[in-house]
Amino acid sequence: MTSDIDDGGGQAEPFRRIRTSRDEAPQFVLPLVVRLEKAAPPARTDALETAARAVLALLSDDRSQGEGEWAGAVRDWQDARIRKVVRRARGAEWRRAGALPGLTVTGDGPATDTSSPAEVRVFPPVPLDGWPKELARLQVSGTELDDPAPPPAPDPDHPVLWLNPGVEMSAGKTMAQAGHGAQLAWWALGEADRASWREAGFPLAVRTAEPARWGELTGSGLPLVRDAGFTEIAPGSCTVVADHPSLRS
Repeated sequence: MTSDIDDGGGQAEPFRRIRTSRDEAPQFVLPLVVRLEKAAPPARTDALETAARAVLALLSDDRSQGEGEWAGAVRDWQDARIRKVVRRARGAEWRRAGALPGLTVTGDGPATDTSSPAEVRVFPPVPLDGWPKELARLQVSGTELDDPAPPPAPDPDHPVLWLNPGVEMSAGKTMAQAGHGAQLAWWALGEADRASWREAGFPLAVRTAEPARWGELTGSGLPLVRDAGFTEIAPGSCTVVADHPSLRS
């Protein structure tokens, strides 16, 4: 499974793109906001993994299903370009964002004097030009995060979202890409596997693949994200392979 999915997590750049029928539909965007306090920001990998789980939480929520209150917006969003935009907030900005309908997912990172577990709030899709003012005023650029130490090897029994080692992206852009990979894995799974993953709390890892391994992954038939090139990288760039145990051949 390969999908062209569009997102914003950094500065827009004028890449050439080919329009498709999906561009003709009304365009929606899935907003994600990461809490980024100056004194204690989250670790990069924790933020990436938390963003991916936030997307899964939104997709699996009862309000996104059937006749749920978010279901119409989710369907409209998925019928057009699958855009995700990550913005950052702290202090009063974060509290105002938290008052809007949505879901907050907390990561597994340590709480220390200089770092905090990641917190990402995901909101139901909104029109591309119709952001709530509490979110529209938040910054997209400047979401730069680091890992204090290399992350451990992922659990082979859990899903892994493998990042392309040859593509450099900001933390915000990479968070959106991780969300894309998680979404493609969700779409590819059957109902029983979805239910099991949800009940387990959506365990997953986000890691950068070794260059030699990346070539194997892109030819494996696993869900593959190709970015449509609205921000930071060129159209058609392969960014994430979603390696879920139930999808391995």
